[in-house]
Amino acid sequence: MSRYFFIPLPFAFLILAGCFDEPGEPTESLAEASDDTVLEHARKHMDPKYVCPMHPQIIKNEEGSCPICGMDLVPKMIDPNTGKHPAVSVKGEIIQSMGLRTEVVRKDTLWRFIRTVGRVDYNETKLIHLHPRAEGWMESLMIRSEGEQVSKGDKLGTFYSPEILSAQVDFFVAMEQSGNIRSSRVEKARNRLRILGVDDSTIRQLEKDRDTRNALPVYAPGDGIVTMLGAREGMFLKPDMEMMTIADLSSVWVMVDVYEHQIGWLKEGLTAEISVPAWPGKSWEGKVDYIYPELDLKSRTLRVRLEFPNPDRQLKPNMFAEVKIYGGPQADRLLIPAEALIRTGERDTVVTALGEGRFQPVDVVVGARSNDSIEILSGLEAGDEIVTSGQFLIDSESSLQASFQRMAGE
Repeated sequence: MSRYFFIPLPFAFLILAGCFDEPGEPTESLAEASDDTVLEHARKHMDPKYVCPMHPQIIKNEEGSCPICGMDLVPKMIDPNTGKHPAVSVKGEIIQSMGLRTEVVRKDTLWRFIRTVGRVDYNETKLIHLHPRAEGWMESLMIRSEGEQVSKGDKLGTFYSPEILSAQVDFFVAMEQSGNIRSSRVEKARNRLRILGVDDSTIRQLEKDRDTRNALPVYAPGDGIVTMLGAREGMFLKPDMEMMTIADLSSVWVMVDVYEHQIGWLKEGLTAEISVPAWPGKSWEGKVDYIYPELDLKSRTLRVRLEFPNPDRQLKPNMFAEVKIYGGPQADRLLIPAEALIRTGERDTVVTALGEGRFQPVDVVVGARSNDSIEILSGLEAGDEIVTSGQFLIDSESSLQASFQRMAGE
């Protein structure tokens, strides 16, 4: 009775592919291959061969170069130990040519900080928006264009309003009828003038002169730069129209975006530092002022607002800034160089040096990252030796060996 064995197509393809060094050049006849069992054939092709470090599908029985990239083939040594990531043996001369470097895992202080970029913006709490309190005309205007510097108390122009003129008359009548400048009626008339935007110094002058004034002065309520000029000389204005906006640049905001995995470090009040291309070598120190409650749906970043003092006005809105947010030190943390970590999206791996030219990849769980160091939560111990350069080739070779071992087990 005849027996038939079913070999999965990918496995059969690997068996046939292993019979060739290069397309069209059989290394053993199909007849010889057919005499072997599946397990014997797999074991035969697990013998030491030469493989391309960059293209592991290129396997030859003798030394040579890769037909794809031209790199020298290296011996593919299978370690007898099984496991998820088999150990790899590498000859001394190969270690030299690959430029392998190692470093000992250590415990140290992790200085947590977030490096990002941001944009200088106005401090909105220091913006002054000037609106007329009543309908009227801008009789004169001292500010000619946006960008002018004003100081608190500077005269910005004069404004005429029939409603304010009527309030002046009521104020004088109240003073004449009461005879007491502190009477409740006089105080009500005085408060009405304040509500209509007349400043106290002008009210005192009216009280002294006892004479109405058609056009009353408008003074700057604070220091800053005129960033928006909505009024023009002779223009009719209403309360819903803005005369001008004055921005105080003694303090500025810097808006930054922080990646989702760094959010756990953030809290209001942390120290921040910025530098700008306009002033090389100079930095400004500020703080985290506010953390916005919602992530950006597309970029998966969180918006954070920083506040910086700007007494010399060197920081200008819309400047580009390089930002560091300091999260404080974390003592006694297991650290490795960032360059030693292999991230595939499915696993985080480092390659450990076992001694005598043997190396083995190990999966790890990573924690915080700061500058050039990464915290390791599990998978390594202090004193372990890891590969910091050339580890990708070793990890690829280990993965290839694991595939052959799975084939042999099947």
